[in-house]
Amino acid sequence: MAARARDIVVGFDGSGSAQAALRWAIRTAMLHHRALTVVYVVAVPEIEAQAVAWEVDAGPASLRVPYEQHARRIIGEALDIVDDEVGSRRRPDVDTDIIWAQPVPTLVAMSRDSGMVVVGSRGQGSLRRAVMGSVSAGLVQHARCPVAVIHGMPLSPEQAAEAARRPVLVGIDGSRASELATEVAFAEAAAREVDLIALHAWHDGDLMGVQGQQWSDLVTRGEEVLAERLAGYREQYPDVTVQRLVVWGQPARHLLEHAGAAQLVVVGSHGRGGFTGMLLGSVSRSVMHAAEVPVIVARRY
Repeated sequence: MAARARDIVVGFDGSGSAQAALRWAIRTAMLHHRALTVVYVVAVPEIEAQAVAWEVDAGPASLRVPYEQHARRIIGEALDIVDDEVGSRRRPDVDTDIIWAQPVPTLVAMSRDSGMVVVGSRGQGSLRRAVMGSVSAGLVQHARCPVAVIHGMPLSPEQAAEAARRPVLVGIDGSRASELATEVAFAEAAAREVDLIALHAWHDGDLMGVQGQQWSDLVTRGEEVLAERLAGYREQYPDVTVQRLVVWGQPARHLLEHAGAAQLVVVGSHGRGGFTGMLLGSVSRSVMHAAEVPVIVARRY
């Protein structure tokens, strides 16, 4: 079953990381009033050797027998998590999909008709190997919509409630990639009813010789860039309070330093923005791998 336009698609393999991703995707779907598609990709050696995807009922019988029951049990676990996470609240529309294929091409194909794809940062080996580890990196490189990478294990209700009060953090460099990141970050902050921290990093050159009035001028220029990039979104999302940060050098380091106080980090997928030098290709990879909070890499549609 193809994902419906604007769905949130979540890759699920039953691992702890995938459970955390699913719970985050459920909460996000409810916040944005979107449908949710849970997909389990059955990747077995015979299928991995071929660049094809089969629906579960069309796969070779010799492969279906040992895998189909397991796959349906994994989907059952996912639906139990949906019920537990939703509780007494209004349940979003939920579809499930079992696909015999390679994980990255499958999720990339689904991303063409999706609003967001959500995956855990790592998965399990053996029979539960379907959707993690290198999958998150491959998906971020090729997806046609924003990709959320969720780290760690599922949060307790108390932890989730505390995290939900934290701000959203976005890296802005003035490039086209960071324009989409800014758009996504405002939408997420508005849906969550929290502040937005907009971080603008200058290039990681040597600060030697930059003193006094020169540094003040650099900060002023950085604040002007932020004001320019945020202006239209401030009008579109008037209820979102924005905190502006202008820093020098190593954008990934600064984003990671502030990520601990945020519930979500949003970065662009690539790009260098004019004189700012914030290289979001390497930044997005660094933040995606090192952050301990959810990270959305804003891939362009």
